[in-house]
Amino acid sequence: MNYNCVIVDDEPPSHQVLKSHIERIPNLQLASEFYNAEDAGRYLKTNSTDILLLDIQMPEVTGIEFLRSLPVKPITIFTTAFRDYAFEGFELGVIDYLLKPVNFERFEMAIRRAVDFMQMSRPENAIDFEILIKSGTKKVLIDFRSIIYAQGLKDYTILYTADKKYVVKGSVKAFEEFLPADYFLRVHKSFIVAKNQVKLVYKNKIELENVSIPVGRSYKEVLDKFLEER
Repeated sequence: MNYNCVIVDDEPPSHQVLKSHIERIPNLQLASEFYNAEDAGRYLKTNSTDILLLDIQMPEVTGIEFLRSLPVKPITIFTTAFRDYAFEGFELGVIDYLLKPVNFERFEMAIRRAVDFMQMSRPENAIDFEILIKSGTKKVLIDFRSIIYAQGLKDYTILYTADKKYVVKGSVKAFEEFLPADYFLRVHKSFIVAKNQVKLVYKNKIELENVSIPVGRSYKEVLDKFLEER
């Protein structure tokens, strides 16, 4: 799963350090960055973020004042050059407290702590990988990680696992929206494949153990980008 973060800090060098760290963590993306609390507040009124990287000592409105003013507080990590605000951070439910200059190992630890907290806080966490499908007249709860690929046939989609297949009513496009994009990739107008199954691509086909999945011309760029980033 990917997570978004927002930087709020009045110092450009701090932005550069944090952005460099963010780029090194695969599932972390920078949604936006701000140099004052006022602009960040306007952004957060209409946008949400998973993690807030927040400086404390800023002109006009401090990070502590800004965080207190937010009706919905994101998971927050303080980034500061001062050691004197640990109590305020604890009072506001801040997940971690990083001292500048922030090194990568300590930053990575703080992000891991934030992600662990978010995952544990999700009430559906116990069935996080299960989806409910209707196959024929039956409703079946399956672990979507068991799906190797999906093939669309007109108004139906066939889901293939290692030992079973499920025929589900609905187009492959509709089913694509139902599956988590972190785990699956649309590679053809009729095929979706699990990302962890893409090991060999030969002559515009993804070679799986017992089947070749065609790669559509309009999907080739997306597949190439996925392979480059993996």
